Amino acid sequence: MAKLPEYNDFVKDNIFKTVLKDKFAKYAVFILLILYLAVLFASFICPYQKEYSNRNKAYCPPSKIYIINEKGRLSLPYTYNYIRFFDKENFDTKYIEDRSQKHFVKYFAKGYKYKLFGIIPCDRHFYNVDEGGEIYLLGTDINGRDNFSRLLFGGRISLTIGFLALFVSFPLGMLYGGISGYFGGKIDFIMMRIAEAIMSIPSFYLLIILASILPANMTSVQRFTLIVVILALIGWAGFSRVVRGMVLSIKKKEFVIASEAMGASALRTIVKHILPQTLSYVIVAMTLSVPSYILSESGLSFLGLGIQQPDASWGNMLKEAQEFINIVSRPWLLTPGFLIFVAVLAFNLIGDTIRDAVDPNSRER
Repeated sequence: MAKLPEYNDFVKDNIFKTVLKDKFAKYAVFILLILYLAVLFASFICPYQKEYSNRNKAYCPPSKIYIINEKGRLSLPYTYNYIRFFDKENFDTKYIEDRSQKHFVKYFAKGYKYKLFGIIPCDRHFYNVDEGGEIYLLGTDINGRDNFSRLLFGGRISLTIGFLALFVSFPLGMLYGGISGYFGGKIDFIMMRIAEAIMSIPSFYLLIILASILPANMTSVQRFTLIVVILALIGWAGFSRVVRGMVLSIKKKEFVIASEAMGASALRTIVKHILPQTLSYVIVAMTLSVPSYILSESGLSFLGLGIQQPDASWGNMLKEAQEFINIVSRPWLLTPGFLIFVAVLAFNLIGDTIRDAVDPNSRER
């Protein structure tokens, strides 16, 4: 059988080297690696589990960690609990530190029992404080839940929804575009008109409509799964058009003609010989598509149509920051928006670098 084009071999061998050589892409990979490791080991890293709530500490500010004691000497890290009181002059709830007792930070300390990866029993946490102490690195929300813990548990949804959607939309888009481009003629015409009809649907508004008519008693797992499926079924059409255009140029190559001459079926020729030649574009498209899925889920959850409380996602956590008073006096509530920005920017930087590796002509000269 004819040898596959050497260009694809070059891309596959050098794509990771190109990413690691680019300074910004290297930092982006490092940041994403930290984020995904953090959400993967959230149960171990967080001092509190996602069910934790202390209603007496609503909107508690971030805990201050001290390493210098009152005598000016270096000390083990410690913190103070907050005391809540009502300011009658300003009609506002405020917190002051209770300086009567120090609470030292402990590492690999015992805490709430959980199962690491859902399998291995464990009761150790990366950090915690003495019994009776409280530590909130990023403050608490309106229900007294630790924002840092919820950020990591919520990141499991926000950071994985893009990849789950890709597993549905990209195989469907590749196969659909491959069949359309390979057969051409009336089949191509009909299939592309269907794809264009799907592309003409305003996706975000459709998501809002579908999410708003869902039963109120749906669990967050069911809602999460449905959001993934909806995003995937909307996103494959535009991708299939590009694959179809690439297939039109590839199907005249010698190795495709050789496969047909050897008696291979049309489906085998498409899957085994034509679609692998589109992987260079597919890798770029997948990398650049993940941010759009993250933003779509965050937008829906922010509007109250995605992941519902008490389950966390970065979108529904950011919803609390939409009030002006929270933005001014409780800036720690904006942290989910910052993480969304960082994750989306990192994926875009990596996608642009991979695109340069796949298509050197796209670089500015």
